[in-house]
Amino acid sequence: PVVGDWVVITPHTDNKGSTIHAVLPRQSFFSRKAILGGGPKYGMGKTEEQVLVANINSVFLVSGLDNDFNLRRIERYLTIAWDSGATPVVVLNKSDLSENTEEQVEKVEEVAPGVPIYPVSAKDNEGLDALMQHIGKGQTVTFLGSSGVGKSSIINCLLGEDLMKVGNLRKSDGRGRHTTTYRELLILPDGGIVIDTPGIRELQIWTDEKGLEKTFGDIEQLAKVCKFKDCSHETEPGCAIQKALKDGTLDKKRYQGYLKLQKELTHLKIRQDQKETRRVNREWDKKVRRYHKDMKELRKKGLA
Repeated sequence: PVVGDWVVITPHTDNKGSTIHAVLPRQSFFSRKAILGGGPKYGMGKTEEQVLVANINSVFLVSGLDNDFNLRRIERYLTIAWDSGATPVVVLNKSDLSENTEEQVEKVEEVAPGVPIYPVSAKDNEGLDALMQHIGKGQTVTFLGSSGVGKSSIINCLLGEDLMKVGNLRKSDGRGRHTTTYRELLILPDGGIVIDTPGIRELQIWTDEKGLEKTFGDIEQLAKVCKFKDCSHETEPGCAIQKALKDGTLDKKRYQGYLKLQKELTHLKIRQDQKETRRVNREWDKKVRRYHKDMKELRKKGLA
């Protein structure tokens, strides 16, 4: 089980723990790709899904309005969040360090149409009241983002007390040190539930094309009006995507980010297919061995 899971338990008589008997079906979960043994650098290792949190209503994707501000990272988080079953919410912290907050918010609106976006300052306790509409009684949210963006500081403001450990700000860039080392579930005074998570240094996608289509709906729509249905969006005449790139209606960096995530999805699907092929082969090997074993027994009994 992971943080957010509902489980069936039997408390120990000494009140020092419980025995978990079952994990109830998840209504939603946020996961990423993990490579165990070997590593992505060498193309080795076992590809597995790593579930980070479960049974969440909203995913607060926290980004800093300082040096952490990165549209491509926000797009990556959104792609996975849309596939989680929860509602993504973009939280732009450290508005006190930004000289052009409105411009940065507009840039996020361009890559996250329809997604709630809130510029806040945990330091000055500004803009945080707007988040509470997503954390009502019985609602569970998780905070996800890279190290030092202020997730724990925001949670402390919502709790009204300093329960979560935070690091001092570095003078060089105004960022806090990575202090949260485990996931923790906390209950707010009004009954809402928040899950704090360690800063994510690397987020490899474990999703299907639905999340990509949701995040890059503008590009998907352009692809539908290309002259040829099998357009590769490179040199074909009548390519709507190439036209949009040339006239500036489609940002080149956004399209490059889309292609990068699409490539990751393709590689993930190949590895998943290979894994499924190995599983099927193992099942057939078991059936063949069982068949030969049964035939051997029948021959001993003179029945075959």
